Amino acid sequence: MNLLDTAKSRYTTKAYDPSKKIPSEQFERLLEVLRLTPSSVNIQPWHFLIAESTEAKQRVAKALTGRYAYNAPKVLDSSHTIVFCTLIDATPEHLEQLLEQDDLNGRFKDEKAKQGQRETRAGYVDFYRNEQKNLFGWMENQTFIALGQLLLAAGLEGIDATPMGGFDEDVLNEEFGLTEKGFRASVVVALGYRSETDFNAKLPKSRLSDEVIFTQL
Repeated sequence: MNLLDTAKSRYTTKAYDPSKKIPSEQFERLLEVLRLTPSSVNIQPWHFLIAESTEAKQRVAKALTGRYAYNAPKVLDSSHTIVFCTLIDATPEHLEQLLEQDDLNGRFKDEKAKQGQRETRAGYVDFYRNEQKNLFGWMENQTFIALGQLLLAAGLEGIDATPMGGFDEDVLNEEFGLTEKGFRASVVVALGYRSETDFNAKLPKSRLSDEVIFTQL
């Protein structure tokens, strides 16, 4: 399936077949796509919690009660569920970890180039922290780039997916100790294979027209 066909055919799955599992080799490819996600100044402000076992998915589903209960079956019946987490703050430790990884991967010809990257990345962080006063929002935007990468990659692999913002963030943060680790839960994604009862699979895709969303300059 090519890229455009995938964009036309993928959709947000509403019901999963719990008997169908994603082959491990295929799932590992999805994780590698996540790892390779681009981000502004390569800030990589994310961490991904992977729930495959029934017990792990039940822990995620603790955040899917009350008004969010409609999302619980998607997680519990999925093959895998991933919780996308975003750093609350771009700490000096995180920035140095990034810089040292850049160095290990051979991105600097000399110490001056390394220092230049240090200053550039720190400059962006300072801008969003002190001028825009929305550092977390900027970093969470990067996490949503990873979400887009995953949804498209899953479609290309013939895997169904459901991104969910409907969850109790406080419950999820507490269940996995995210706040203490410097993260917040941003989005939950169920992955697997659609159930024959999934009503959304039979509905036509609905998008605004070209005339509404594009302006040729």
